[in-house]
Amino acid sequence: MKAPALSEWIARADAAEYALCRRLNRGAAFALPRRIFQIASRLGDGLIWYVVILALPLLYGRTAVWPALVMALTGIAGLGLYKVLKHTLVRERPFMTHANIDLAMAPLDRYSFPSGHTLHAVCFTVQVTAHFPVLGWVLIPLTLLIAGSRTVLGLHYPTDVLAGAAIGLALGLVGVSLA
Repeated sequence: MKAPALSEWIARADAAEYALCRRLNRGAAFALPRRIFQIASRLGDGLIWYVVILALPLLYGRTAVWPALVMALTGIAGLGLYKVLKHTLVRERPFMTHANIDLAMAPLDRYSFPSGHTLHAVCFTVQVTAHFPVLGWVLIPLTLLIAGSRTVLGLHYPTDVLAGAAIGLALGLVGVSLA
């Protein structure tokens, strides 16, 4: 349960971000961008990252085993941190708070802050590109699409995505330092 002061602060933040959130969400009104962002969002659900972690040792041999293991550990740490923050801050998703935000894809859970999709996309992309830079041409655009999908589809406020990216960057840099 949130403290009243925290609830008030979150309500003010939601209102302050509404205009930008609505502007970004208008992209979901068009079939092609909506579909692209839905695909990116679905890829960011986790499966793509499991495939990347398992594929790295197959592609790069023994040199990729330790980085892949560290990625898995930072992914677990990110999941734990994300769940604690979501259940502590209990920020409702934009489409739940604002009637003019159109939901273009069902969320995986109830709360909005931070974006777990963005957290993990940034975390894993930082680590993979640090060790195997050639994969950046695929993972960096994918990460940007995943992050963008969260607001365009009406699932997150921009600060949810920025916070997820910041946490993911921090975890990714820790992972790089360990590997």
